[in-house]
Amino acid sequence: MNFGEKIRSLRNEKGWTQDFVAQKLKISVPALSRYESGMYEPKSMSIIKDFAELYDVSVDYLFDLELTFIPTNNAIPLLGFVKAGYDLIAEENLLGYVETDLKNTEEYFALRVVGSSMQPILYEDDIVIVHQQPDVENGQIAVVLIDGEEATIKKVMKYDGYIELVAFNSYYPPKRLEKGFSILGRVVEARIKKIFE
Repeated sequence: MNFGEKIRSLRNEKGWTQDFVAQKLKISVPALSRYESGMYEPKSMSIIKDFAELYDVSVDYLFDLELTFIPTNNAIPLLGFVKAGYDLIAEENLLGYVETDLKNTEEYFALRVVGSSMQPILYEDDIVIVHQQPDVENGQIAVVLIDGEEATIKKVMKYDGYIELVAFNSYYPPKRLEKGFSILGRVVEARIKKIFE
């Protein structure tokens, strides 16, 4: 189950209404409904902690992740997707930390996969580990920021004067970009769950 399915299931187990939960969390009922349906993804640690405390579960349980919230020498930050004007490792994006065996951890960050464009290789809520670098080689998987607003994970194909962002899911056509993009890093590892379910 993803985050939305879990909080909906927990609410139903307790027999609480959306009105009751929304009042406890000090959010609107439509916002809660969007969280539960998966239309909204939590973008800050505070709302995630609020849900966990209300339902008396761990944050790890809500995301099926073994996260820590105290950075260690072997931990890298788990981020939400970057939006315009945000620093890469901003409080608004930080969901926690993921333990890793990688060296030079300050050069890496992790992202939770959103959407289906990289199926059947990457599924929603999988984790990718990204090495921060401004360029990648032709055919490598990268995190690319488009127009300073939308961060996406795609295979990067380079051509004379432009690149194409290629999804693994054939339903999504390649996206051609000549300008207005920047490469945030190369995907070096994936922690895949759904393929085993």
